[in-house]
Amino acid sequence: MRKRLAAFCSHGGSNFAAIADAAQGGAIPVDVVLMVHNNAYAGAKEKAAARGIATEWVPRKRFADDAAYATHLLEILARHRIDLVALAGFMQRIPPQVVERYAGWMTNIHPALLPLFGGPGFYGMRVHRAVLEAGMKVSGATVHLVDEHYDHGPILMQRAVAIDDCRSPEEIAARVLVEEHRIYPEALGLLAEGRFRLEGARAIRLS
Repeated sequence: MRKRLAAFCSHGGSNFAAIADAAQGGAIPVDVVLMVHNNAYAGAKEKAAARGIATEWVPRKRFADDAAYATHLLEILARHRIDLVALAGFMQRIPPQVVERYAGWMTNIHPALLPLFGGPGFYGMRVHRAVLEAGMKVSGATVHLVDEHYDHGPILMQRAVAIDDCRSPEEIAARVLVEEHRIYPEALGLLAEGRFRLEGARAIRLS
């Protein structure tokens, strides 16, 4: 059975577009039915409109506290009958009530090989700058399940990228982004097919 997916975005939404295109092209057993954004100017809105995908603007500042914010998010997700949530460049903490409701069915992508260069403060170009300054010869992308901690949770898939010839964070970002667009849809497809088994902190891929 195809899973109904909501993507959460804050900016351009290139990973969201990659997921939506894979789904609409029949490459993964997922229907992308909703894009939630917290930024009124998010470029992901245009990507959603071009693909006929519903959008919801949910800025955190509208709500008095996390409980009200979580209730609203859960109402939206329930109304769209969402099975699977994919964070795709969403620059806002997800309330624990929502994380708990979608435990095992909420994913995130990080532009480095976790657990390296992850956690609070490691986002966007900051990640790639830290990788460059550390003298790393490889970087990559990580798709993981979301838990209550930043850039944490069982890793579903990683892809390494050689960066030994990169001279700037921007070069690393461009190279890693190519792999993000490949592995995020693939990992979501495998998750939707039930092809991961959790063993403690590890996600074991089934054949």
